[in-house]
Amino acid sequence: MKSRFFRYLNRKWLVVLSPALLLFSSCSSNKNPNGPTDTTTSGTIHISVDESFKPVIDSQIQVFESQRPDAKIIVHYKPEAECLRDLNVDSIRMVIVTRGLTENESKTLTEKLSFKPGWGLLAYDAIAVLVNSKSKDTTFTMQDIRGMVKGNSGYKYKVLLDGTTSTSTVRYVTDSLLAGQPMSKNVVAANSSEGVIDYVAKNNDAIGLVGVSWVGNREDTTQLSFLKKVKIADIECTGCNGTYVAPVQYNIATARYPMYRPIWYILKENYDGLGNGFTNFLINPDKGQRIFSRAYLLPARMRFDVRTTKLE
Repeated sequence: MKSRFFRYLNRKWLVVLSPALLLFSSCSSNKNPNGPTDTTTSGTIHISVDESFKPVIDSQIQVFESQRPDAKIIVHYKPEAECLRDLNVDSIRMVIVTRGLTENESKTLTEKLSFKPGWGLLAYDAIAVLVNSKSKDTTFTMQDIRGMVKGNSGYKYKVLLDGTTSTSTVRYVTDSLLAGQPMSKNVVAANSSEGVIDYVAKNNDAIGLVGVSWVGNREDTTQLSFLKKVKIADIECTGCNGTYVAPVQYNIATARYPMYRPIWYILKENYDGLGNGFTNFLINPDKGQRIFSRAYLLPARMRFDVRTTKLE
């Protein structure tokens, strides 16, 4: 607001004062030619995003850019650990991953940037368990899933992940399922989430773990084509005594589906630039949050009512 006010004063003074001030104003406007050139609605920025969220972030960027024709967001989809390393890359303005910054990471990045980065929740995702379309096994307990990644299960499936060491899905398996124990040799890596889907579609002896963003939207033609090749297994509901549930919004919101995780943004911008513009779009209940909802994820900043209805 202040900068717009002074620009207004400069225009008024140029009208009523001498040409000498025009030269002064021109020199002042070029004082920092290396400063930011983007605004909240225009310019070009680069961001790094966890590959698990590619379908929904592609949708977000498509709508954002269609409403702001002078804005361009160049997205780099990578494993989560690489996204976090990109916080040290000057050209990367924002990352979207499954966690915020630790206290030590925040301190280190603040010292590097000379300002404190911003971060916050965007939505909640779930990890879907995929089986071959011909598989007879379509329900699993969490004990089953843990046993398969540990190698002590009665099931003989290969478990496909979207990478080996640095993806958010691998981190979830390591932290939440293995709890420090070694990973079974039956756990193998694909090059991407789509690679997981393709392998499971071709092999009846495999199951895959992917972000539900890849397979949960039954209004998306690409995801419908995936669901012709694989099935989404139901997982035993948390606290429901033998009930099995799918990774859908209601079950994520009520924590009935046990394998869910947050989606966070981390922003390296201390002025009103395109990174702030995109962040504001993502957290806006009527814009980005609605897109998360339409993708069948659970928006973190949009009211989500759970109502009990009586079936006639």
